[in-house]
Amino acid sequence: MKILLLCFHRLQWRREWNGSAQSIEPLKNKTQVHANQTVTLSCKYSGSRSGDYLHWYRQYPGSRPEFLLMISASAGKNKIHATPPIERLDADVNEGDKKVDLIISSTAVSDSALYYCALQPTVTGNPPNTTFLNST
Repeated sequence: MKILLLCFHRLQWRREWNGSAQSIEPLKNKTQVHANQTVTLSCKYSGSRSGDYLHWYRQYPGSRPEFLLMISASAGKNKIHATPPIERLDADVNEGDKKVDLIISSTAVSDSALYYCALQPTVTGNPPNTTFLNST
């Protein structure tokens, strides 16, 4: 059985906005899973404002990061997926714990990569905020 290694970038992101700090950081640096499982990658964030989106990216060795999806930090949990969407990926936000999860189902060897969570867009080509998929 193949083992996948999913890694987070260790850089903590922090920003000042009108006197309040915003930050996001991974809860784990590495996760190992077997193929055909479901895995959840989590980041803890602080200081988000209403209307903020939490972004997920994936980067393969020698490639630039690619946008996967973003999810609203507010109660509506609106999501915008990459085009075309990657069907095995989903996201969830726990507002009380200030935690955002990336859920990868039916893991495959091709999921072995570096994953990033971000409070702001970090890669050109992010989709405009026009198509919302409500998860409720």
